[in-house]
Formats: sequence, C-alpha cells, structure tokens
Amino acid sequence: MSLKSFAAQIFAKNIAKKTAEWVNNPIQTQEKVFQSLLATAKNTDFGKDHHFSNIKTHAQFIENVPIRDYEELKGYVEKVVAGQKDVLWPGKPAYFAKTSGTTSGVKYIPITHESIKYQVEASRNAILNYIHETGNADFVNGKMIFLQGSPEMKEKNGIKIGRLSGISAHYVPNYLQKNRLPSWETNCLEDWDTKVNKIVEETVNENMTVIAGIPSWVQMYFEKLNKKTDKKIGDLFKNFQLFIYGGVNYEPYRAKFENLIGRRVDSIELFPASEGFFAYQNSQKENGMLLLLNSGIFYEFVKADEFFVENPKRITLKDVELGVNYVMIISTNAGLWAYNLGDTVQFISLKPFKIIVSGRIKHFISAFGEHVIGKEVEEAMKQAIEATDARINEFTVAPQINPEEKELPYHEWLIEFERPPSDIKKFITILDESLQQQNTYYFDLIEGKILQTLKITQIKKDGFQEYMKSIGKLGGQNKVQRLSNDRKVADGLKSWSMMNNS
Repeated sequence: MSLKSFAAQIFAKNIAKKTAEWVNNPIQTQEKVFQSLLATAKNTDFGKDHHFSNIKTHAQFIENVPIRDYEELKGYVEKVVAGQKDVLWPGKPAYFAKTSGTTSGVKYIPITHESIKYQVEASRNAILNYIHETGNADFVNGKMIFLQGSPEMKEKNGIKIGRLSGISAHYVPNYLQKNRLPSWETNCLEDWDTKVNKIVEETVNENMTVIAGIPSWVQMYFEKLNKKTDKKIGDLFKNFQLFIYGGVNYEPYRAKFENLIGRRVDSIELFPASEGFFAYQNSQKENGMLLLLNSGIFYEFVKADEFFVENPKRITLKDVELGVNYVMIISTNAGLWAYNLGDTVQFISLKPFKIIVSGRIKHFISAFGEHVIGKEVEEAMKQAIEATDARINEFTVAPQINPEEKELPYHEWLIEFERPPSDIKKFITILDESLQQQNTYYFDLIEGKILQTLKITQIKKDGFQEYMKSIGKLGGQNKVQRLSNDRKVADGLKSWSMMNNS
C-alpha cells in the first residue's frame, strides 16, 4: 500500500466518525442549521423584509417566507447581480453559477464562500465514504478525470460567473492536481465534440482509475475511446475502479456501460446542483443517497400531488414518510430561501435519511390526468431491458394527444437502442405493464380505453447527441429531458427517427 493510499484511509476514517455524529442526530442537526441560517441573514434585505429577527419556529418561517422558484426570487437576485451587498446573504456571493432556465432565460444562482466550501467537502466526503466502506484506496494513485464544463469565468461587479462544474474545478486539492485530467487547456474548450476528442488523446495511454461525469456524456467519451483503440474500457484502463456520476439515473445506462467497459465497476451516485450539494450514495450494498443534513441547507418537503394547490402543507424531516413523492424545498447559506429546486425525491430510509431522485415537478406526463413521473418510466425501462437483453443509449417519453387515423392517444417512447431487444413486442408489453403496475391512473386510462398501449419510435444512432447539438446543449451539465407533457422534445427528435411507430 502506498503512503497516499494509507493516508486516504486514515482521513476517511476521521470523516466517517464526523459524519456519524450528525447522521445519528438528524432532527437536532437540521434545527441547528435552521437557526444558524436565520441568525446569519437577519440583517440582509431579505431577512428584514421577511422578519427573520422574529422567527423562532418553522411555523413562523412558513408564515413569513413563502415558497419561491427562481422567477419569484429574481428581483432579489438582480440586485445582487447589480453589485449590491447584503441582499440575500451577508456581503456579496463569491460566484454566480450561470445556468439556462426554461422560462427565465439565463439564471444566476448565487454561490457564497460558505456554500462552495460545503459543495467541495461533499464531493470529497462521497469518495472518502467509499474508501471507508470498502477499504479500497488504491485508486488514489492513478489518474482521475471529471468530464465538466469550462473552468474559465467572467466577472461582473466583483462576482465571478461561470458554470458550477467549472467553478468546482478551481477547488481540486493540491494533492490531487497531479492525478487530475484533462489538461487545463483542454478543459477550457467550449465545443463539446472537440473537447471529448482532445480528452481521448490525453487519456488513452494513462492509468485511469476514476472517471466521473453525467452518464450520457461519459458514454460518448467511452465510445470514442473504443473506436480509437478497438478495446473495452476495462482492458484499456486495467485499473479503472470507480465511476462517479450524477444528474440522471444510471440504471437505464448500466447495461450499455458494462458492455463498453467489459466488466462491472463500483459507482457512486451524487446529487449536486448549482443551488447546493444535497446527497451522495453512502453504500455499495444499498440503493439511495444519504441526505446531507449538516451542510448549510435546511430542507422542507411538500407532497408532489398537493404542490399546486393553494398553500400546500410544508413539513420538515421529522414528518416525512417512506415512498411518498415530495417536492424538495431548500433554504441555504447561499441565500436561497424556501426555494423550489424543482426536483422531486422519495425517502427509502428514515434511519438514516436516504433518498432517491424521482423526477422533476415540471417534468411529468399528465396530458390525460395520469401524472407519470421520471422514476416510473425509468423503472419500467429497467425491467424491459433486463427481460429482453436490450441496451439503450438514451430515451425520452411524451404524450401523443392527436394521433392520425382517429386511433386512441398514447405515450410515445423515443428510444435510441445500442442493441435492440430480442423481442420488441415483449419489450413494449413489459414497459406498458410495468407502468400500469406503478401508476394506477395510467392503468385506469388503459383499462378504460382512454389510452392505447404505448408506442416506440426508434431514434438513429447518435440521434440524441445530434438533437442536443442542434439546440446548443451538447455536453457539460446538460441532460436530455426524460419526460415532457408536450411535444417539443419529441417533435425535435423526429428528424432522427428510423421508422414509423412500433
């Protein structure tokens, strides 16, 4: 064992001990975070406007601070962008993470010195937790790559502006700098296809042990390596041990990845966003991610099926239930208050508090009242893949409300297969029956002859990548929208369809 591996194990043990302290005291930890956030921000513009000095309880917080999304918080954010201090959080933020919104145009998410510290620590602790659980630390001696956006930043009114992944690149600790790839120059390339080609050149002959990124873009990297070398990734990188990912569910991609790699490797799921780092997978033996309760974030939850009613009930951690689909509301040390992140989660454990990401509150299909969510279509896809030995590159689902020839409406699944199913009819049957089993509304619509069985439109090889490129969202943190309640994504993909519906 190398000195670096030994040191990593000692460090991991210490972090595991500190983590256990708040894991074993979850409600008290969250109350402490709640009170600290209010006390720190009470003299900000937002704190004064919402009477933070008088708030002592969660009930009082609900009375004074309504749930907001970015649009509703935008007036405060614009003051910060203009250079004003003490608006949402004391002083000015260190950064703005610049993202594209669906209705807001460009979004500027504040990141403070306090919040970036916790973001970096969470990324580090996810890896250290893995080391502590498995005893495997050998990978720290090899090369690591994080497929991410450009680290180059602009500055406005004393605040640096960039992508979250690019901001994070500035916080790689010194002891990992020599292990980290790609080069700074390559990381700064904006064109994703050019960037990945360059990354292939820089890594093909290296001892890669850790690879991280959004699965769809890591898949693109693996395919280019395979094409260049005609080798499985596991043969090319014999010491490749750990895949770290976030942003999407890995399961639909797992079969394709294992084929590209040629063997199974351990993986760690992360739940990061520009607004905060919320959870990471803490066990190789169990599903779900440990909700981070001591990271400057106070959590509230609203049942997803009640979210759009007037004054929906907001609860804290002590009242959550297993298996319920919740919209996650956050208040943070970056100055976001009762902020609707847009993600929905389900708790799969209450001791400790562990979650899965079930979808987006705005990304669902309910054209007929079925309210199908991301978790349901991904579970159906997983079952169909396993039963028919298929492999997929990407997929999305949308309603077809006005089909031709007066047939019944249906859900259209647009799928790019890497290997088609052995039996396409069986594949469709399993998809549809799984969705009916998970979603009683969908079952009723099928039984009542309101909807017909789903249909599949096959997308040509690299069709999803070409589509994302055509809308200026190839690579980086961009992800294909899994579900839509309209036809925008589905119709955009039609140029790359292979044939009529199955």
